[in-house]
Amino acid sequence: MNCPISFMADVEAAIQHGSGARRAEMLRRVTDLFIGHCPQYSDDEIALFDDVISLLAAEIEVAARIALAAQLAPIPNAPQKVINRLATDDAIEVAWPVLAHSERVEENALIESAMMLSQQHLLAICRRRSISERVTDVLIARGERPVLAGIAGNPGARISELGYATLVNRSEDDDELIERIGLRADIPRPLFLKLLTNASQQVRIKLSAAHPLASDAVDAAVSEASEAIQNLSREESSRYAIAEAMIASLHRAGQLRDVDVSRFADDGQFEETVVALSLLCSLSVQTIESAMTHERIETALVFAKAGGLSRATAKSILHLCASVSRLAPGDIEKGLASFDRLKPATAQELVRFYQLREATVFTRPQ
Repeated sequence: MNCPISFMADVEAAIQHGSGARRAEMLRRVTDLFIGHCPQYSDDEIALFDDVISLLAAEIEVAARIALAAQLAPIPNAPQKVINRLATDDAIEVAWPVLAHSERVEENALIESAMMLSQQHLLAICRRRSISERVTDVLIARGERPVLAGIAGNPGARISELGYATLVNRSEDDDELIERIGLRADIPRPLFLKLLTNASQQVRIKLSAAHPLASDAVDAAVSEASEAIQNLSREESSRYAIAEAMIASLHRAGQLRDVDVSRFADDGQFEETVVALSLLCSLSVQTIESAMTHERIETALVFAKAGGLSRATAKSILHLCASVSRLAPGDIEKGLASFDRLKPATAQELVRFYQLREATVFTRPQ
């Protein structure tokens, strides 16, 4: 290293006897010397700079550390001990440029910062060009919502299956976070399915638009996940058994009336409403329930029209749908307008299509 002897003597004197101001000035000079010729230095020379800068920076003011971090963060061969120390600095103004941009920060330093320091430190790590699974596991475990969004939106962040499971669980009722997670290409399929069951219709449309070739797969995933959850909850619900026993007897006696279905819907009796529509249309409970919970209100209205139900009852059914699914503002009035235009013969023809489809599915060899 071509460093004048007198200059190195000044460095040693500043370390041993200098004031804070003298140490800061000497640190600036050494840093400038390193930056001016850093591509030419060997590993041994960089290690020497590392030792010298570490000693000089040990007791300097925050302002000097901020300047040092800003200078060293972009340098590919920056002194590593110095970089790791700056990455774990309590002052976010010091740590941010190094955590966000330096390629020289060791993984253990990133993990230490993520485990021990502030949410702002975690946000800085989220900005890195690449992040390992070990680091993202800590970020997801400790991070608040902005950190989770930062990780989900960073294509260079590698996320473990445990990390994805945590992200999906913590994204409930957060459409923006669900969208960011759903747009990632590496999310495991089972967790993608679970994610979609919590997504609004608007988010599903965005996912389809972002991946037009995969839109059918998105729809299939929604259907697959939702139906699996519905089947499980339906099997565990004794209310369906009670509703079927009660309403089936009314239907056989010809006493299942429009006013009965309206009352079920107005009282929030979801299972009773589903069973009543299934009997009136000769369709399975699964088909009716799917129409009422997947934002496909047009299909639910087809069943209401085919069952001979009134506009008032159709409106009650729409309000019940809105209580168990995510309808956009104005969907109920739009749905009623569609109900008014729909002819009973057309609705009955559509119901025959569903009946035929069910017959094909139920008789298919398993």
